[in-house]
Amino acid sequence: MPLGVRVFLILAFLLLAFLGLTTPLIVAQAVEAPITGLGLVWMLLLAYLIFTLTLVLQRKRAGYMFALGLASLTLPLTFILGFFAGLPGALIGAGLATTAFLCLRGTATRSWFIET
Repeated sequence: MPLGVRVFLILAFLLLAFLGLTTPLIVAQAVEAPITGLGLVWMLLLAYLIFTLTLVLQRKRAGYMFALGLASLTLPLTFILGFFAGLPGALIGAGLATTAFLCLRGTATRSWFIET
């Protein structure tokens, strides 16, 4: 498994853990209103993340593009992380997202996705 895929998997599982830890906030908002903007964003991100992880672990070619999309989408999410973890958490998240995006662009990583 190439380094780019490993870095992406670390990023994806950390993002999954972050989404899981912040789910009680979403559930608390759902008690007051059944549909909230933050709830929609969280559920769409969760679905996109799980679908991307599934494709990447199966080495599908489409998983490469989804992984690039998730890595580039994670950078704006670090600003949200800044509200929960402060500046150090946001900087760590931004560094990990940038590293994952740059590592995914390598030729070894691209050639790893062979299944159609």
